[in-house]
Amino acid sequence: MRIDDHWLDTARRVASPNANARPQGEVSAVVLHGISLPPGVFGGDAIERLFTNTLDPDAHPAFGAIAALRVSAHLLVRRDGECVQFVPFDRRAWHAGKSRWHDGGRLREGLNDFTIGIELEGADEVPYREAQYRVLAEVLQALARDYPPITTERITGHGYIAPLRKTDPGPAFDWAYLRRCLTATV
Repeated sequence: MRIDDHWLDTARRVASPNANARPQGEVSAVVLHGISLPPGVFGGDAIERLFTNTLDPDAHPAFGAIAALRVSAHLLVRRDGECVQFVPFDRRAWHAGKSRWHDGGRLREGLNDFTIGIELEGADEVPYREAQYRVLAEVLQALARDYPPITTERITGHGYIAPLRKTDPGPAFDWAYLRRCLTATV
């Protein structure tokens, strides 16, 4: 797995308009998310539609409240391990929202400015799949090679940077297992 001109070579590309330039050009951390649309339902194209502003608000009762949102992530890792890339890594994807993080002794806000957002197709209470952990570990290793500030200590979850708003990737995400997968792929 390689990164070529800020795109993952193994990912299917679906360009999102919900991105812009990074204010400082910094790429130094990763935020992991969990998403399913409709909630608790896996598969389908609803996530891609949300990130490309084409989600039909009438297609499901849960979509009415979110169809007008302008959000994106850099990557989506589906249940079977397929990667879909929406935004090149050197651009700012709109994934973290109002967020803050203690970074090297200082409090930083607006994490979209310097993080890569990776969505995992899942739900807080549903175990993620082996294929997702393996692919995620490979992606994180590739990111660390191309963006040296990204280390295992600079990988966090959405629930940690926006704890009053978010819980993902949730308690079903096995952080210890991800660390073991990262060690196995080195």
